[in-house]
Amino acid sequence: MQFGMPTLIENDTLADNIALCRELGLSFVELNMNFPEYQVEKLEWTDLLAKMGADAGIYFTIHLDENLNVADFNPRVSEAYLETVRRSIEVAKKLVPLKNRFGDPGQPLTINMHMHHGIYITLPDRKVQLYERYFPVYVDAIERFRDLCTEWIGDSDVRIVVENTDGFKNYEMRAIELMLMSPVFGLTWDIGHSKGIKEIDVPFIREHEDRLLHMHVHDATEQGRNHLALGDGELDLAERLATAERHNARCVLETKTIEALRKSVAWLAERELMPWPQIG
Repeated sequence: MQFGMPTLIENDTLADNIALCRELGLSFVELNMNFPEYQVEKLEWTDLLAKMGADAGIYFTIHLDENLNVADFNPRVSEAYLETVRRSIEVAKKLVPLKNRFGDPGQPLTINMHMHHGIYITLPDRKVQLYERYFPVYVDAIERFRDLCTEWIGDSDVRIVVENTDGFKNYEMRAIELMLMSPVFGLTWDIGHSKGIKEIDVPFIREHEDRLLHMHVHDATEQGRNHLALGDGELDLAERLATAERHNARCVLETKTIEALRKSVAWLAERELMPWPQIG
């Protein structure tokens, strides 16, 4: 299996993340567009990214901004997010050769995204999600997003993968199924997030498990503690990693600290799921 790391807040620069990735014997860094240094204008320096990756013997995947909202009712806002996705796809296309050189050519290069829940209105007895209330408007935007991404990606070895976070809403599951009608979309299973919300997303993920391409791997508890080092929570990690292996899904060790990342790498190495890092 291919294991990588997220962008870590404790590292000041991309070079720091690359150095840690190489030290720990990981294969890739997932570039997180929530950070200012990984906005699309910076990622478009693909020659520099490719050189830094090649020098270290690693490659990159992309995590879109978590605020991404392609169905925003304000068309100027949604168009800005669509343009960001289009440009991110162009970056990913140019990074495919790096992935093929240092990763598994059988795994597409992934662009990870979250579903934006949208705004809700609080009534005395309930909350009304506007995307559910105006589902025809919402689904039109989702279908347009799907069709544009299908056009932009074309036959390139790039896929957009939708991640579970704090529980898919019913309207989101319907939207994801529409997105999965296109071959350029797949799923990310964040196993820690699903554990932290008592696995309510698991039936949906299992139903569409054939589209699983990417996993965010961290330990967690049902009390909502997430992003723990492997072995520090309550997950059946062996079963989850077997699922990743069965689908040849790339795995990000999505801890939030360097210490937890090191501990997770050691946990995998002890079980011979990856080599021990060659430090020095």
